[in-house]
Amino acid sequence: MSVNSVNQRAFATLSGIPYFSQWEDPDCAAGIIAGELELSDIKLWAQSGASTQQEFIEWANHVCGMCCLKMVLAAVSGKVVPVLNLTQRSLPYGAYVRDGDNIKGLIYAPFVEYVRQELGMTAVVKVGIAAEDIAAQMVDHLFFIASVHPSVRIPETVPPRKGGHLVLVTRADREFVTFHNPSGHDISTQQDVTLPVKVFARFFAGRGISLVENAE
Repeated sequence: MSVNSVNQRAFATLSGIPYFSQWEDPDCAAGIIAGELELSDIKLWAQSGASTQQEFIEWANHVCGMCCLKMVLAAVSGKVVPVLNLTQRSLPYGAYVRDGDNIKGLIYAPFVEYVRQELGMTAVVKVGIAAEDIAAQMVDHLFFIASVHPSVRIPETVPPRKGGHLVLVTRADREFVTFHNPSGHDISTQQDVTLPVKVFARFFAGRGISLVENAE
């Protein structure tokens, strides 16, 4: 698949909010998740903004939150900023921390400071909330980055724990939550995914980040 065709698909969402995969090529996601592909097999790695393929491989599994930010920026400004450009700019703020060979993050409070200072964007950390409360968070903000278990892509399952992955909630009410998932395995689990609140709650860790004040 060409770069242009991937970009065209990225913008073809029901909600009109651009979708991007944290692995750059959404058609490779299923193979990565299943272990049938390696990150080194992704030919579109340079779109991430990485200076080398090794840099892309090092970060690709850690940038779900920054991928959510990339989607938000594309939605509100029309600009598509490579995910690792966003990531590298956040490092002086402590949004990610290295622990030996491991990368810890996204860390919420430094991320909020980063988007405020670097992008002029309002953001608020939310903790201790129920899935039913997400709708209320989105009265004042247009987006909510929610911490969920990555198996949210298979909603009929029961996760071993909650949290560990970030998705971009684009719409919510007391009954349903709609979101873009940076690591969905196919188009139906990537873009404009809608789940009943009670199902989403099985995966939701009760924390996240509200982004972009609603001007209405």
